[in-house]
Amino acid sequence: MTAMQFMLERLMPHLILAPIALPLLTAGLMLLLREERQRTKVALNITSTFLGLVIAVLLLVQAKATGLSSSLGVYLPGNWPAPFGIVLVIDRLSAMMLVLCSTVALAAVLFSVARWHRAGVHFHPLFQFQLMGLAGAFLTADLFNLFVFFEIMLAASYGLLLHGSGRPRVSAGLHYIAINLAASSLFLIGVSMLYGITGTLNMADLARSIAGVAPADRGLLHAAAAILAVAFLIKAAVWPLNFWLVPAYSAATAPVGALFALMTKVGIYSVLRLWTLLFGAEAGDSTQFGSQWLIGGGMVTMAFGAIGMLGSQRLGHLAGFSAILSSGTLLAALGFGQNLLTGGLLYYLLSSTLAVSALFLLTDLIDRWRNDGANLAPHERTDDAPFLSADLVPTESINLDDKEEALIGEVIPAAAAFLGLAFIACTLVIAGLPPLPGFLGKFAMIHALLNPLGLGASSGFRLSAAGWMLVALLVGSGLLALVALTRVGIRHFWAAHDRSSPKLLVLEGLPIALLLGACAALTWQAGAVMRYTQATADMLYAPSTYVRGVMEAEPVPNPPKPGVVQGGNPP
Repeated sequence: MTAMQFMLERLMPHLILAPIALPLLTAGLMLLLREERQRTKVALNITSTFLGLVIAVLLLVQAKATGLSSSLGVYLPGNWPAPFGIVLVIDRLSAMMLVLCSTVALAAVLFSVARWHRAGVHFHPLFQFQLMGLAGAFLTADLFNLFVFFEIMLAASYGLLLHGSGRPRVSAGLHYIAINLAASSLFLIGVSMLYGITGTLNMADLARSIAGVAPADRGLLHAAAAILAVAFLIKAAVWPLNFWLVPAYSAATAPVGALFALMTKVGIYSVLRLWTLLFGAEAGDSTQFGSQWLIGGGMVTMAFGAIGMLGSQRLGHLAGFSAILSSGTLLAALGFGQNLLTGGLLYYLLSSTLAVSALFLLTDLIDRWRNDGANLAPHERTDDAPFLSADLVPTESINLDDKEEALIGEVIPAAAAFLGLAFIACTLVIAGLPPLPGFLGKFAMIHALLNPLGLGASSGFRLSAAGWMLVALLVGSGLLALVALTRVGIRHFWAAHDRSSPKLLVLEGLPIALLLGACAALTWQAGAVMRYTQATADMLYAPSTYVRGVMEAEPVPNPPKPGVVQGGNPP
């Protein structure tokens, strides 16, 4: 065995801590640097984010191979057994979310280097603290530390949302902070009530305790779970608690908006993790508690997001409503509690998050292209002019017929062609059209709804009214999204405009290509990814493996003291 192999074997059990420790150490180091050391901070941020992606991929490979059967799956940072100490868990779901988070984060930080990171101070440390909070939320196995990582993530997001200053960001930021403080209060109330009823906050221990709750306390248990769920659903942007999302996300800078596309998925992840653990088949009288609320809330959110997209005139608002539509689709499908349906929604989660993040980045480039060279009226000239939406650009000088003949045979500039093709790809994924993964994810969910036991095994099965409504919404919301995105595409790319070709930097095009390339990879490897997501769903609906792995994890024995013989007395 080589020295490198020996070192890797010793480090692998501790690798689960790296997604949290790496951004923490990087952010701390960058805070020690002076603000003038921007190049050093850029290098540190990109390097740390790339290493985080590599580590996430390694954890994904290990989780796929071993699950919770090795010390890599369960990590005890304080070396105390569950439920008394802090526990970190890496399984298929958390590893998948880490890879998704690192991919979007790498694209966002590369895009920010082109211009946005210079719009304010402390962008790079805040970015790393945001990644730390996201990674911790995916890895923690107890509710108290989930709250801690939520607060780290939210505190960093407050600064990132205000990055770049300007009245729209400050106004949206105040609403964003207020609603998230309210959600944090509900989180604490729900957690304290659960602790009072069960005496534990460890997720695995909670799963073992739910079935044994006294009938007199069952109503209080459900109330605590509902309060906790409201906190998660605010973050997941369920209607009517999503009024804050579109103004906040559209006001944020492009790389921050792309990273924020992950924030709604943290709420989805929390609901999925806790609902399958606490209210699965072994929860006794609490089995499937809240499923109808998830289905109903998700469907209304889908309709709200699709109609919002149809009514949007600004690209930033269009991207924000796309995020809402994605969250509503995931919540509605989650509420049915079917493992085949959950496998499809996990695949859809990956594709929709990547596409929405890419759309946020594209929004900045398209708006900048349209605003380029525009002569704003005196009353429109403000300090926020670089951030004005496309709707504030005067259109009196645009005549769609003036250059009709000149456009025939005219070569499309490479930058304009790239933006147009990238926008088409985002449209196909978000609307759910073939051949990209948005279609495959929706098709998998519809197939699971119509054949919950598989083809040929459910000939006598009759889909419920809620199931038919979800099928209709999956198709109808895609149609409305297609109309909305096509209309915007025609206005920005098809109609003639008196403006120069877009100026596109490599660092601005590369992140978009990375995200869309990941979507293409999901299509190319659809079979392998579907098998992974289906195995993940099967694991979620059989939580005994998770519970047993966490509760049976043994602390590492302390090394013997110098001069003391193990099993004997000091000489």
